Amino acid sequence: MDANDRDPGTNGLDTGMNDRDADGIDLDAFVAENLARYAETQGVLPERLDEFGERYRSQGHLTREQLYEIAYESSTRSAYHVRKNPERRCREVTRNARVVDGDFSTIHLITGLAGFKAPTASCVVAALDGDRHAVVDTRVWASLERLGYLDGRKESFDAGDYVTMIEPIREIADETGRRAVDVGYALFAHDAHVREGTLH
Repeated sequence: MDANDRDPGTNGLDTGMNDRDADGIDLDAFVAENLARYAETQGVLPERLDEFGERYRSQGHLTREQLYEIAYESSTRSAYHVRKNPERRCREVTRNARVVDGDFSTIHLITGLAGFKAPTASCVVAALDGDRHAVVDTRVWASLERLGYLDGRKESFDAGDYVTMIEPIREIADETGRRAVDVGYALFAHDAHVREGTLH
């Protein structure tokens, strides 16, 4: 189901069902159960993301080495590309990402750095503001598709896809009283739990 097909008065959720979406899923239980599973996955460590966020907020930017560490947490195989970025550019982009308006513009700006596609860029914004942002990838997309928020599967993502994912993530966060970053972790863990076979 496309987000545009949802009743705008209820954000697509049946408010008479007490935290259940239109398909009868108890979203609060879904998030709680899958958050408990997250530690069993190979996803980004929440405590590491929190550390990056604290540094980002206190410095006002991230250094190339800090960006490398975030990228390494997200994707060890491609993190080395981050070191191709000039130090000054890393600081400039992450400083600007804090003040630019709009989710699309923020993610698009960060993906201008070598080594940052939308999923890795989502780690940066989720570290900075986990109330509004989440770490996204193919597992998160798949779980949103299973819940009826998105149609079809995707394996690669751009800034527009981030916007497509973060909107239902925020809906679920609002409905359950959770942070967006925690909803993202739960969606990741759900796919890791139910997917049969390998990821790709």
